[in-house]
Amino acid sequence: MINRKRVGTALLCGLLAGTALTACGGSEADDSANGQVTLDYWLWDDKQQASYQACADAFHAANPNITVKITQTAWAQYWQNLTTQLAAGEAPDVWTNQLSYYPQFVSSQQILDIQPYVDADKVDLSQYQEGLADLWTKDGRRYGLPKDWDTEAIVYNSEMLDKAGIKAADLADLTWNPADGGSFEQVIAKLTVDDKGRNGLDPAFDKDNVAVYGYQPEWNDGSQGQNGWGELAAANGFTYLDKNPWGTRYKYDDPKLIETIGWYKTLTDKGYAPKFDKQSTLGIDAVMNSGKAALTIAGSWTINTYLGADAKQKFALAPLPVGPVGVRKSAINGLSDAIWAGTKNKDAAWKWVKYLGSADCQDVVAGNAVVFPAIKSSTEKALAAHKAKGRDVQVYVDYTKTPGGTFLLPITEHGTEISQIVQDALQSVILGQSDPAEALKKANQQVNGLFG
Repeated sequence: MINRKRVGTALLCGLLAGTALTACGGSEADDSANGQVTLDYWLWDDKQQASYQACADAFHAANPNITVKITQTAWAQYWQNLTTQLAAGEAPDVWTNQLSYYPQFVSSQQILDIQPYVDADKVDLSQYQEGLADLWTKDGRRYGLPKDWDTEAIVYNSEMLDKAGIKAADLADLTWNPADGGSFEQVIAKLTVDDKGRNGLDPAFDKDNVAVYGYQPEWNDGSQGQNGWGELAAANGFTYLDKNPWGTRYKYDDPKLIETIGWYKTLTDKGYAPKFDKQSTLGIDAVMNSGKAALTIAGSWTINTYLGADAKQKFALAPLPVGPVGVRKSAINGLSDAIWAGTKNKDAAWKWVKYLGSADCQDVVAGNAVVFPAIKSSTEKALAAHKAKGRDVQVYVDYTKTPGGTFLLPITEHGTEISQIVQDALQSVILGQSDPAEALKKANQQVNGLFG
């Protein structure tokens, strides 16, 4: 049975969050009421749990009165559980936050503004990769410190590349355009093989009986297209918003995006990529590991998936192709750690978040060679750790050292609704149910209608 008093109190606390919260979530005095504090900390990535447990152990050694209890839950369940706990007024003290979700927490005042703590402790924000610290601010308030970042690259099957007579060096200089796909499409075509062993450039190629697809796209990429179409659209001159972050007018009707999505559709029409309704129900990494696709675009968080000991195929990395704007463009994304506005342990939670954002913790993360930490010096340590494991992952870092090489994913209100609207529009295009221009113009009207 629902405890109406608890739910009512939770709703009231949600309205009051960001103020003193002395009546709901506790006060500063609660931090050391019994001399010992246990902080609940949530994350979703099982590959990073060991790194952050090591950070938690070191943090506890330096702060014996604070214990960090880590809970790891898979991505989809993570956000469902967090939403439920926030509504019930029983959220974790600190959780790993992601840019697609955090605007809704800001709007509902469920995240603590840490700017006063940052000012008081004189945290050096310049230590982080350029631009990352600004992502977590709005109207003079700050809602997190950067903990890591990611970019995108081509992941390819080395043996399939050799078999097709393509040199790895050829992938270092790929170009792309929406008219004919450039040399990127030529490589994709050569890597596509039908059940008779003919590649996509052979006039006799059978697009209806494909054994290996040259390109495995991410169709379920929401409103951002982070794993493919977003990068190519950006390289074609597309920008998502009138300003980012916190813009209010989207540009999904931009001809530069329409052209890009149209090109994606031609890949399926030619048989170089699986159609939306024909692709495997397995995840992209599983398809790549099964040998059913030769190439994909994937983020740096998948390094261990493709270059780790458990990979079933021999994979390597290449930079994204140069687009019509003249440079390679990769989305740069990042995570932070949010403090629940209703926590009874604000000071202790800040100490933990500050530690997570410090070189002491991020160097530990770097040494485990899973993700790239947000602190620039720690990024170099991560590169060295990967190199020690025999992995060449430099391509992920190069974008950050090239002027104009990275762009931000859109950060606005209504993220969940926007993602569904755009996803539905793109799905209708890929299924052949609508024209790219028609679908995206309609979607853009719906999206901008959310802002009034």
